[in-house]
Amino acid sequence: MLIIIVGVVLLLVLGGGGAFFYISKQRAAAEEGVDEAEGASTKAAHATSQTPPVYLPLDNMVVNLADPGGEKVAQVGVTLVVTDAHASDTVKAYLPTIRSGILMLISQRTAEELLKQEGKEQLAKDILRETSLPFGGGEEEAEEAVPPKKVKKASKKKAHAEYPVTGVLFSSFIVQ
Repeated sequence: MLIIIVGVVLLLVLGGGGAFFYISKQRAAAEEGVDEAEGASTKAAHATSQTPPVYLPLDNMVVNLADPGGEKVAQVGVTLVVTDAHASDTVKAYLPTIRSGILMLISQRTAEELLKQEGKEQLAKDILRETSLPFGGGEEEAEEAVPPKKVKKASKKKAHAEYPVTGVLFSSFIVQ
């Protein structure tokens, strides 16, 4: 009888010790998470989000370039990075408008501009701005003409606005 009582007490002590160890580990992990969250910036929080990025590939576009003589063409494949699957559906509703705007942007460039790295980066920025137009964005050029006091207020407003398209990737880029 004594052996059974000692065995039960020993089992309870070991179980309690194991539970204490498990709970203290969870509390330490939670405290580390709070410390990291306080020190991390907003970008880092978005980068560690649970959802993977959603890509919306567009059909390749063949465009005459603005070179003299009109002999140069570009074939460009664009893939849009959107915030989530719901945003992808929203962007698809405006796809003809977005695609037309992208074609107009590319047709205004020369082959020399598009062959340079800076030209491609500028085109990507312009395409990103163009994709925000159907959602009320793309007013950067209008804000540049505003006095500095008003620009600060406008940029604060813009920082809070989130558009469904967050990035532009080139899947193919051929200039002939």
